[in-house]
Amino acid sequence: MDEPADSAFPPVEQAFDDGLLAAGGDLSASRLINAYQHGIFPWFNKNNPILWWSPDPRMVLLTDQVKLSRSLKKSIRLTELTVTMDRAFNDVMIACAAPRLNDNNADDHTWIHPNMIQAYTELHQQGIAHSIECWQQDKLVGGLYGIALGNVFFGESMFSLQQDSSKIALVTLCQQLQRWNYPVIDCQIYSDHLASLGAKEIARSDFVSYIDIENSNAYDNKQWQLDADLPLIS
Repeated sequence: MDEPADSAFPPVEQAFDDGLLAAGGDLSASRLINAYQHGIFPWFNKNNPILWWSPDPRMVLLTDQVKLSRSLKKSIRLTELTVTMDRAFNDVMIACAAPRLNDNNADDHTWIHPNMIQAYTELHQQGIAHSIECWQQDKLVGGLYGIALGNVFFGESMFSLQQDSSKIALVTLCQQLQRWNYPVIDCQIYSDHLASLGAKEIARSDFVSYIDIENSNAYDNKQWQLDADLPLIS
């Protein structure tokens, strides 16, 4: 796919050791789509210019290799949560942007600013950004959001206001994505939390080669809905 000249990025191989590739630009839909298609994502705090990253290695989760601990299986089995897709995208982003209870400086470091919310909401309206929500009756208690291009889901952020709710959202997403032939979720950078669920690091070159293949598939550009018969534990 040809890309607008003003949305182009340097080759990802030129990124610094910490993964930083470029600074500046904007959060237009065309630039964001072009970034994800090349294994690049924005990540910056409110006092920085827009920073674009392509870390090596890259953290990914194969949707058919999710690890469920005994305690998580029990939580899933006993849960009274209702899980939905694309029902409250904006609310999920706002919840992901909220300060974490264990971070006294979260207000200074959160990277999900109002302009980020606006940019990703535009992608959601185009059927490219999606959310998955966990509800306790009518209260949103967990969820995540990300970008879907071709057959790759690029995870962005998650939140949890109730034990295991974000994990339940992720497990549900993986099971639905398997049915839709999405084999991988991009998790960007290493975290113990994601590693405990089966995510692993791969070389950036392998990741970029993979998305080059998968992004050749057509985008569905529509709101997502969970299959009614989706089982949380097979």
